[in-house]
Amino acid sequence: MDFALSSRDALAEALLAAGPSAPTLCEGWEARHLAAHLVLREHSVWAAGIVGGPLRAGMERRLASMADAASSPADFAALVATFRAGPGKLSPLRAAKVDAAANLLEYFVHTEDVRRAREQWAPRALEGAYAAALWGQLLQRSAVLLRKAPVGVILVRPDGVRARARRGADSVAITGGIGELVLYLHGRGEHALVTFEGAPDAVEALRAFRPTV
Repeated sequence: MDFALSSRDALAEALLAAGPSAPTLCEGWEARHLAAHLVLREHSVWAAGIVGGPLRAGMERRLASMADAASSPADFAALVATFRAGPGKLSPLRAAKVDAAANLLEYFVHTEDVRRAREQWAPRALEGAYAAALWGQLLQRSAVLLRKAPVGVILVRPDGVRARARRGADSVAITGGIGELVLYLHGRGEHALVTFEGAPDAVEALRAFRPTV
């Protein structure tokens, strides 16, 4: 199953349900800014500015302009429709394998950025194969996401499966559902339902740490 495609649809639906001015967990962004970001990264040369460098300022201006133009429900829906339709013809993201590698975790996290910015929310029940795909990609990226962590990290799923994400003299076990672990490792710790187990000093150090996305 193409989980990146179904995740794209889920994210589009979450954006539409929230509306253009809804808050998100992305600091300073409403839903319309997030939608503009998603379209830019797949349709514009300004996408290179997302990771910084000389194009950063131009990318931010373009994103702000697109978000301003999507303030009304109709214009916002059109922007979301562009995202839902997929990447441009020349984008490498049109290849299914590239799309999955680049977007599976990205879309899951951003869907929760929209869902969990509300006062009331509940974790989604994730279908088994989808959760397994998220887990596989998370393990591939965990060393990079936790490269600056002050302690070792062990990820623990509710079914007892454990994976060492980062080695260290002192290690902390982080327990949570697969989706919750994804969110924690992508810097959404305040909104991820996880628990910590380890030496008090190590746990305190990890709690103060924000993973590098």
